[in-house]
Amino acid sequence: MYPQYSSYSDLLLNITNSFSLRLLYPTNPVPTRYLDNDQISNSVIDLMFFRYGLVELNNHTIHSEWRLLSDHAPLTVTIPIEEQHSENQRQSITKGSEKEKLFIKDLIKEISSTNTFNLSDTIALENVIESFASTVKWAWDKNSKITNISRHLKSWWHLSYSRDLEKYRSTQSLANWKQFEKTVKCTKHLFFYQKIQEISNKAREL
Repeated sequence: MYPQYSSYSDLLLNITNSFSLRLLYPTNPVPTRYLDNDQISNSVIDLMFFRYGLVELNNHTIHSEWRLLSDHAPLTVTIPIEEQHSENQRQSITKGSEKEKLFIKDLIKEISSTNTFNLSDTIALENVIESFASTVKWAWDKNSKITNISRHLKSWWHLSYSRDLEKYRSTQSLANWKQFEKTVKCTKHLFFYQKIQEISNKAREL
């Protein structure tokens, strides 16, 4: 592809291969460095590497016309992004409203009953913090304006979770909320763990 060759290029490729990276080839093989000295040829010293297995990202473009006063040409790569539907949603509590008073009341009640004794290790402290965070979210969701959950960006969502969520909304029970939150948390962890395994296995097969 290029008129000149250096043994250092083999060393560079060996190093990048050890990190599971591969050299991308430009769509327009032109120099990337331009010199004012006519006695020295322009050269290719700007390269781009990507991880093996990314079929969508297999080349880049050299823009010599963009370098302006620089002696290096910019390199660009097009990253395809799948179009996804996203809804604008928000939950809020009107300041000074009765819902705000109930929110604060629920927080005070739950926080005052939190057991902060025996915080002798990190695990015990993390459990208290997690319980506090769950209580705040529960009180917020109970008293704020609740909108529908969009499943367009949540492929891990299951219909049964909607039923569990509706059960909590109808009872406003902290126990039902914690059960729903625990189920969703475990499901998300399992879903994304499986996705990571799929990507890892696919990369090994390539």
